[in-house]
Amino acid sequence: MKYKKWILSGAAAVLCMGAATGHAAVSVQDAEQLKTSLTPMGATKEGNGRDIPPWRGGLTLPPPSYTHAGQHHPDPYPEDKPLFVITAQNMMQYDQYLTEGQKALFRTYPDSFRMPVYKTRRTAAAPEWVYENTYKNAIRAELQNNGNSLMYAYGGIPFPVLSDDPAQAGIQAVWNHITRWRGVFLQIQASEVAVQKDGNFSPTTVEQQVEFNYYRPDKTIEELDNLLFYYLSVTKAPARLAGGAVLVRETLNQADEPRQAWGYNAGQRRVRRAPNLAYDTPIAAADGLRYADDTDMYNGSPDRYDWKLIGKKEVYIPYNNYRLTSNSLSYNDVLRPGHVNSEYTRYEKHRVWVVEGTLKNNQRHVYGRRVFYIDEDTWGISVADQYDINGELWRVSMSYMKTYYELPVTWSGMDVFHDLRARRYHVQGMINEEPEAIDYSNPPPGDRYFTPAELRRRGRR
Repeated sequence: MKYKKWILSGAAAVLCMGAATGHAAVSVQDAEQLKTSLTPMGATKEGNGRDIPPWRGGLTLPPPSYTHAGQHHPDPYPEDKPLFVITAQNMMQYDQYLTEGQKALFRTYPDSFRMPVYKTRRTAAAPEWVYENTYKNAIRAELQNNGNSLMYAYGGIPFPVLSDDPAQAGIQAVWNHITRWRGVFLQIQASEVAVQKDGNFSPTTVEQQVEFNYYRPDKTIEELDNLLFYYLSVTKAPARLAGGAVLVRETLNQADEPRQAWGYNAGQRRVRRAPNLAYDTPIAAADGLRYADDTDMYNGSPDRYDWKLIGKKEVYIPYNNYRLTSNSLSYNDVLRPGHVNSEYTRYEKHRVWVVEGTLKNNQRHVYGRRVFYIDEDTWGISVADQYDINGELWRVSMSYMKTYYELPVTWSGMDVFHDLRARRYHVQGMINEEPEAIDYSNPPPGDRYFTPAELRRRGRR
């Protein structure tokens, strides 16, 4: 794959080799909004004059009680109390600020599901170099191969200023989610749990390492080698699953080079290619409640759907969920029949981009339609409403976000995937009972580490 070479000088971007062949980014004049009326990530900087405040830089410093990498995150707002609580009984009062999936959760669990709404704090933040790269991407990034290939972007949001064309803007917003800032290299041991209808659960504990090659500050566009990130996970518990491992190399140009994946079977002591670890392949540890492209709310190639930007609206979404992820709680405290314990959740009103994906006529997937509610400040999908092939609302996913102020970065503290029909749900990323939280302090090990040989070695340990 050949990349065009760009010379960036101030606000000017000059294409030095080749003509633009895909859907081009915005003009320099439009990109200048990132320095005036928009945040550096492309959100509306001003508030709504009522309950959404202006963005003033986000949360960039840890509280004094945060002392070392890997520490569970102290709540920076421990004195905050709910302004009000949305219930099944009063939900119509707040109807315009709820997603269809959230309303379905109220109807499914009318006696227990609650949404405590707190003061909105626009804590989203990223390092300055990410903002600088986002500005450059606004001018140079392109989509090719019907939106399946991201080109000429690096180290920031590729499309912070969306196209005026709803179809173009829809796929751009999806790519913004896929490539959003989540750090450079992270290590974490966390549990994922399938919660049965009666509330019973059995955690699966996984050790994960992720290197976001796209955000390596020591690289350039030409040196990305078409790699978005490396992902390596090793199952630690229960004993019957321990030693199993997965390696993923995710690409930016999915048309020319699709995702590469391998699995290590501890019983057979063999590494095998896993070409089907994508789209609607069920994830074994999720007990059928999460598919491969549900992970991280959405991932992988966007080629099976026609995407459309519906618009921007105000919605109550999970935000600043430090209490829910606290190590002062046990899994028994957090997990309840039907949904996580509403007492520990926090919702705030934020503006979101609403993006609809409709399954293409010549493609197959268990979801016929998906509606994403994408936080304007981070480009992370906060809520996903997923419909079956008959157009019926089937599953609802929510990302309980918080700001990892030590970097800073704002993304998920845990993701919850609800099956409305089975009345079961799956939680990914639980750390309440782990001795440490996510650790961003180590340098990225590089591509020589994320290999099938390393997968075999890690699985055997």
